Amino acid sequence: MKTKISLFSLLLLIFANSAFAGWQYDGYYVRDGYYNDDGSRFIISLRGGLSLANAKMKNEIGSLDAGYYMNNSNGDVISSIAYENAGAPEFGYTEIGYGDIAKLPVKKDFSKTVFTAGASLGFTVPYHQQWRLEAGYDHISETSYNETPLFQGDLVLTGTELGDVTASISSSGVSSTITTDIVSVMAFYDFFDGIQKPTNQIIPYIGVGVGYAMSKTTMKLSDIYGDLSEARDLENYGTVDSNKVIQFDNPTDKDKYPTSDNIALLAGLGLSYGIGQSTYLDAGVRFMYVPKITWNLANKDGSLHRSWFSAENMIYTNFLLGLRFEF
Repeated sequence: MKTKISLFSLLLLIFANSAFAGWQYDGYYVRDGYYNDDGSRFIISLRGGLSLANAKMKNEIGSLDAGYYMNNSNGDVISSIAYENAGAPEFGYTEIGYGDIAKLPVKKDFSKTVFTAGASLGFTVPYHQQWRLEAGYDHISETSYNETPLFQGDLVLTGTELGDVTASISSSGVSSTITTDIVSVMAFYDFFDGIQKPTNQIIPYIGVGVGYAMSKTTMKLSDIYGDLSEARDLENYGTVDSNKVIQFDNPTDKDKYPTSDNIALLAGLGLSYGIGQSTYLDAGVRFMYVPKITWNLANKDGSLHRSWFSAENMIYTNFLLGLRFEF
């Protein structure tokens, strides 16, 4: 965030002097009447490009205890169900206690590059034609987040005569997707003098805004380590196989998953180039901040949902090329 603020400050310092110089609303006579151009223009803009998405991933499953055994020969840790499925060997393993899986961190943060596209309608402000206001829509295409294990880290285990034992624990695997749509309102400032934007000239701009982000997520969960299957309430999300491991069901319809809706903050900067009196090429960067996006475990018919993990402080950095029409 500090980097973004610094970029805006630098642009403002460089161009502010020229932008505020020479304010003029020169009118001119048309035949016998006097005509004054107030600088207002209707705007249509189209854009597309790449979006770099980054976020810190967080465990959201709530309290979920599981028991663990350790292989005495090599130190490997397995869940209680994995221990039972191995024939519950009397020797070679030691019960080392119970731990809360909710305390495990997500193994890998979110970092993806995807396609994005958008469009806007707006207008330049009368008598303040350096300012333009635009209502926009941006679609960030579907991307995947697949991790096995999903959760991994050191966990304190308790409940046996050994006392507290810290062990390296891995839990669950996930195959998931995310798609985000953002409806926004932004204010832009174009750095030029006069009423009409010049042609054949580069015009820098900056902008800020606020929006509403709708993120659609899906996920398929697998209990490859057996630790999730000890939680009886998770049986509502699948069926238990002969090895006492839950095979999680998934909605066949993506609409069965809930969306994560957030207020989004936006900022942008870029350059436009007039190729005609009302047509401009536009190259810019837009930053879109979404506070939290949650992935939910769902049962087959979508009637039950449970938060499983989330992306916190998601930042979409969109590198865009487009056309803007002002008339």
